[in-house]
Amino acid sequence: MFPDLIKFDFLSLHTYGACMAVGFFICWKLAEKLSGRRDLSDLLMYLMIGGVAGSRIAYVIEHWQTQFARAPLDIFKVWQGGLMFYGGFILALIVFFVWCRVKKESPLAMSDLICVVLPLGHACGRIGCFFYGCCYGRLSESALAVSFPRGSPAWGEQLEHGLIDSTALRSLPVLPTQLFEAAALLVLFALVLAIYLRTRRYAAGVYLVGYAFIRFGLEYLRGDPRAAVGPFSISQTISIGVFLAGVVFLTLAFRRPRA
Repeated sequence: MFPDLIKFDFLSLHTYGACMAVGFFICWKLAEKLSGRRDLSDLLMYLMIGGVAGSRIAYVIEHWQTQFARAPLDIFKVWQGGLMFYGGFILALIVFFVWCRVKKESPLAMSDLICVVLPLGHACGRIGCFFYGCCYGRLSESALAVSFPRGSPAWGEQLEHGLIDSTALRSLPVLPTQLFEAAALLVLFALVLAIYLRTRRYAAGVYLVGYAFIRFGLEYLRGDPRAAVGPFSISQTISIGVFLAGVVFLTLAFRRPRA
């Protein structure tokens, strides 16, 4: 855990925020490179703002009782971590379709481009999650398990449930699901990029189907508080919808005339 990249009395740069900034910059430049366009900065900026806002709103709703009810002003401390990807994805999707309508752009073609770069930026964000300590996994004795230091989200959750006492310097070992997801996203990025470079289509559908599978499976390994919808977590429930959306995008891409 390395929550602060730079920390002085008068200056603090959180690693989580730095990872988000790096991810956005990489997505921006890669989108320009792939499209040959230099007029996408406004779209990507709107998507970033919508993504962060939606992610925070969804995270606050899911963790209101356990984290924010006693300290509501913490809602605004986005730089400390605490974002739910699917919340940001949904709001950013709305922003995306509004932008395409206003600019008279093809949503299908633009969605393929955005979904190529999205998993790479998302992977950067998950690395930031690891440095902050949020989105951690279940207790484990695996050689891959890690212990987060005193004061981390995992440490606090284990203290609250009586698994450790207040003198513990580290949490009990948990699975680094943040890094698992980052690795899976990098593989997905390589796959989607190869498909996009070859066909200029199918990228959005493959991304949606692929990420739905990744997130649905990883939810079983998560150890942080998860709100439930029947037998599934909220993210698993949304993953089912994302998978179906991916199938729709693949169908539309297959039927779309070649440029």
